[in-house]
Amino acid sequence: MLFDSVTAAIGHTPLVRLRIPAAPGVRAYAKLEMQNLMAMKDRVAKEVVLRAREAGTLVDGAPIVESSSGTMALGLALVGNHLGHPVHIVTDPRIDPITLTKLEALGCAVHVVEAMTGAGWQSARLERLAHLMDDLPGAFWPQQYHNPHNPLAYRALADELLEDIDGLDVLVGAVGSGGSLCGTTAALRADRPELTSVGVDAVGSMLFAQPDRPERLQSGLGNSLQPDNIDYAVLDEVHWLSDDEAFAATRALAREQQIFAGNTSGSVYRVLTHLARQAAEGTTLVGIFPDRGDRYVESVYRHRPETQPRSHPVQVPYGTVVTAWSFAELGRNHRRQLGFIEANTTGTGMTAIRTAARLDVEPVLFTSSPQRYRGLPDVRVRTVVCDTDDTAELARTIKANLSSPAGIATTSDFYLPQVSELTASFDLPGNPPEAIAVCRDKAATRRMLSAAEVRQPGYAVVAATDEIPAAIAVTGLPCVVKPIDDSGSNNVRLCHDLAETADQVECILAVTTNVRGQATARLALIEEYVAGPEVSVEMFSHDATVTCLGVTAKSTLAPPHFVEARHVFPAALPPALHAEVLTLVTRALSAAGIREGATHTEVRLGSAGPSIVEINARPAGGMIPELVRLATGVDIVEQHLRAACRLPVQLSPARDRTAGIAFLTAGRTGRLTAVEGTTAARRTPGVVDVAVTAAPGTAVRPPRNAYDRLGHVIAVGSSGHEVSEALDAALGYLRIEVNHDRTA
Repeated sequence: MLFDSVTAAIGHTPLVRLRIPAAPGVRAYAKLEMQNLMAMKDRVAKEVVLRAREAGTLVDGAPIVESSSGTMALGLALVGNHLGHPVHIVTDPRIDPITLTKLEALGCAVHVVEAMTGAGWQSARLERLAHLMDDLPGAFWPQQYHNPHNPLAYRALADELLEDIDGLDVLVGAVGSGGSLCGTTAALRADRPELTSVGVDAVGSMLFAQPDRPERLQSGLGNSLQPDNIDYAVLDEVHWLSDDEAFAATRALAREQQIFAGNTSGSVYRVLTHLARQAAEGTTLVGIFPDRGDRYVESVYRHRPETQPRSHPVQVPYGTVVTAWSFAELGRNHRRQLGFIEANTTGTGMTAIRTAARLDVEPVLFTSSPQRYRGLPDVRVRTVVCDTDDTAELARTIKANLSSPAGIATTSDFYLPQVSELTASFDLPGNPPEAIAVCRDKAATRRMLSAAEVRQPGYAVVAATDEIPAAIAVTGLPCVVKPIDDSGSNNVRLCHDLAETADQVECILAVTTNVRGQATARLALIEEYVAGPEVSVEMFSHDATVTCLGVTAKSTLAPPHFVEARHVFPAALPPALHAEVLTLVTRALSAAGIREGATHTEVRLGSAGPSIVEINARPAGGMIPELVRLATGVDIVEQHLRAACRLPVQLSPARDRTAGIAFLTAGRTGRLTAVEGTTAARRTPGVVDVAVTAAPGTAVRPPRNAYDRLGHVIAVGSSGHEVSEALDAALGYLRIEVNHDRTA
């Protein structure tokens, strides 16, 4: 073939029939994507770079920056440099010498991170990439894991397959970013709707409802982050191979088929040969072989196995933790649905819906107002508009839209009562309506704790200001005044005298609807103020067992409001105090009747001992689930959804780190002009995330509730002291500019 340029030569790869013992007429082919100039990701690099140039997001001569340790880096090096763009690749120490040499020879700047963060190598690379983007104005980041042109790049591969062979029944491919297998499958199904698509993943990858193990050795497939380009709805089956099994298969591919490839191709080969031997007469199978073996000479080909590879896979229910070659069926043709009744608008809301996809369920969002969710258009979710305050209408709408409901859930406090009634009605996992009612109503919580003789602050409930003197006689001064049914520290205030207390009670009683437009109870809770540190206890109830995931140390801004300014997980409590807190919270949850899922219980550590402040029957807010994930590897949100869908729950920690978050707040009322210093803050050792969630022009004020926070900094370290120092250092670089505006 004659081509005018190296970019034009991308694709057109051979399709080779493999010698595999199988039933008569069974044909198994290897699509040798390794025969691209660099490897399979040449296709993606070409597609995303050319489309970015056409759209103007990549101008002539502008740099390209990407995180990659393998073939995507090589593809960008080929395409980017050929088209006149400086290419910067962020990688980690696992990069092989051959790939590193190729990148440097092609003219790339290679940036190697020194160490993984609490979230693994991928997270550490993305942090370095963010720094580079700050340093290189106009730089283009292809974002291979989320760029829709990644899967679209494989339309050409699908066309080549359709042109080369008649009849294609089974496609096997490795899954890393999700682009190759999902993109090729989607394109082929336009012509072959009955095509079976089989994904191959690594043991220790979190892509298909497995716990993340960043220490896995395989590269080119698997991931420690969830890419948006995986369309779980198009896949029929997934296989997991251990490092030993993948590497042994790679060597077998070279020995048996004379194809010298990398471990991604080897893994595909192992699954392809198994499926071919099981296939009916006349079946045609194709495996996508992405990478050649030269960069794996010192790793895969010199590897000494520690375990005996399985000769065939073990079938497991989807969601079962695996350690060796196993497979599970996915529900493309009979997928169950997980209904979300609204969601919170920050933190875990959209994350929970994305997480549901990898649990092999179809997420369906029931909402009265889709426009309230800023990230909704970027999430694969079916949206049904209905009155989410009317439980009877919700039940009818769910019956009409969920043909096979796996579960019903929410991440919003305001819809927990509806969810509990619906799960009871549909016989799905969940907490009893009575337990949720007790937790949502702070006055009911107080009465329940009193009956159970669980330590808590003194309290009184008032419906009018003339009831305040009697209440103060119970609680003393200063006291804490709050609504019985709100969230996010809204309208919570420390009051020092009768006049302040009366003003706050009047303020609460005057509120008739909450931020979701729901009617309020118009009752105020007056509590004894318990001086001392505050912690929250992250617990998980499942199968009649309550597991403590850890205790979070919390810091609030100066009174009179109780806005949380910082969290550190896990809290460094003395063992005796830690045990006392756990006993107290366990008794409280038992008394409340909580039996399923994550809970977030706030506790004050007073001079008389720990006291329960409130019980939240859902995963924590304030990014605490992310801190738990970074510190322990346990994804609370995922486990909460697993429990809601009757999937196996995984609560064992995979690492032992400390993580913390500091929130950004305004020092005065006005309109936000800018947040300066984010680049320097991101470069602070230990910092893994700096996020500004408020846009310039937003009306801001010194915080009175959680909704007034403007962003956050997250850090990871080996101790609470190390994390706090990193947070302090990062905050020292940040300047929040606010213009004075009386109307704000």
